[in-house]
Amino acid sequence: MKAILATIASAVLFFFGTGLDPVPELAWLAPLPIFLLAPRVHGGVALASAFTAYLAGSTGSWSYFWHSQSIPRPAALAILGGSAVLFALSAGLFGRLVRRGHGLLAALAAPALWTVALYVVSLLNPTGLMGTFMTTQADRPSIVRIAAVTGGWGVEFLVLFVPAAVAAALAPGPRGRTRLVPVVALAAIVAGLAVWTSPAAAGPSTRVAVIAPGQSRWAVDVATRDGQALVQSYVDQIGRLPDGVRAVVLPEAAFAVDQTSRASLVSALADVARTRDLDVVTGVLDTTPDGRFNAALAVAPSGAPVEYRKWHNGDSPNLRSGTELTRFAGIGLMVCMDVNFADSSRGYGDAGTGLVLIPAPDEDADGWAHSRTALIRGVENGFSVAWSAARGTPMLADARGHVLADARTGGRPFTVVVADVPIGGGKTPYARFGDWFAWLCGLLAVAGIATAARRLSRITTNPGEV
Repeated sequence: MKAILATIASAVLFFFGTGLDPVPELAWLAPLPIFLLAPRVHGGVALASAFTAYLAGSTGSWSYFWHSQSIPRPAALAILGGSAVLFALSAGLFGRLVRRGHGLLAALAAPALWTVALYVVSLLNPTGLMGTFMTTQADRPSIVRIAAVTGGWGVEFLVLFVPAAVAAALAPGPRGRTRLVPVVALAAIVAGLAVWTSPAAAGPSTRVAVIAPGQSRWAVDVATRDGQALVQSYVDQIGRLPDGVRAVVLPEAAFAVDQTSRASLVSALADVARTRDLDVVTGVLDTTPDGRFNAALAVAPSGAPVEYRKWHNGDSPNLRSGTELTRFAGIGLMVCMDVNFADSSRGYGDAGTGLVLIPAPDEDADGWAHSRTALIRGVENGFSVAWSAARGTPMLADARGHVLADARTGGRPFTVVVADVPIGGGKTPYARFGDWFAWLCGLLAVAGIATAARRLSRITTNPGEV
């Protein structure tokens, strides 16, 4: 009965606290019933309860994963099933270590195992990583700001460490001061991170706009009449922007161009850029002699246009990937799925880039989660973010994790979001030192697994010691 109740409670909390539209506070509570259960039942029961709770709690995302245009179905099944298995293993490790009298190590090793496993997935998965515990906290700047030191991995770890520390303190067995050790460790970690990550004063601001169409259209050929009409509709919309806007971002692959038609698009955007004295960034599918690229094209009031070629194209074999960062007037460019990976974002942060403009498309359901993935990249690396999504959540956010303005697309011809965006400072500790915290989690996970295995071996060899 304890296992059934814990499984149901955790599943309900996971359902509302995680996924594509989470209640942030519930994410911290979701693992707690399972962590409280794990030391009190047989290991197999703990594993089964944890697996069932997480899988049932993810049902709100099943439809998205099954119908996603960017995630193949085998990968979707692996994500859903693999996450449930990973949570079960983390809970199983926690329960075993607590039963062996290692409450503090249990509270550290369980979230560390989860975190380092996701880090490995982020390196191997062709679509990167989004929608995990760190994303649930993206609208809580006071929490997300620790990512400037630890990367998002610190947020990921902390959301699991808090319930694990509480469960370790309440577990059967430990007496007296021993119970307080995990809670004291929790207080020390939170206080330390709060001090280390106190944000610096914001820099000067620039007014930025993002524009998304009411009807999502992918790579309309500029050489066609339909393409010319679409170009003109964007030009007209840019002409209606409020005074003072210095940069505007259009969605990913708004247009398809080749060597001939590219000039007509650049000419149209350059005219409105000069008239309004602003920079225009749009997503293009650009066919060149070197191949076809998904790119962000930046057109300034004067000078030649610059282009950033998307680094990560998922499972799109017809698109070549870029390898270079692109900055103009100190502003960086990325494209959509690139924010699911650490590489290009860290390059901008290490170079001191304070603002990155990102065309994106999204799929309606994942709009909020993907925009917040971009926000976390900005906090990690010290740059503000302008995110223009054709089917999702266009967003402007500063380098400290504050959403300055956002909106949902649809229901009107264009969605326009405008805000004064402070320029970030770049060069955060994370941008300089990388995924050190994920590696630390790997060491903690290994220590926990080794301790549990060694103790289990001694029990098997010398049962009289128990």
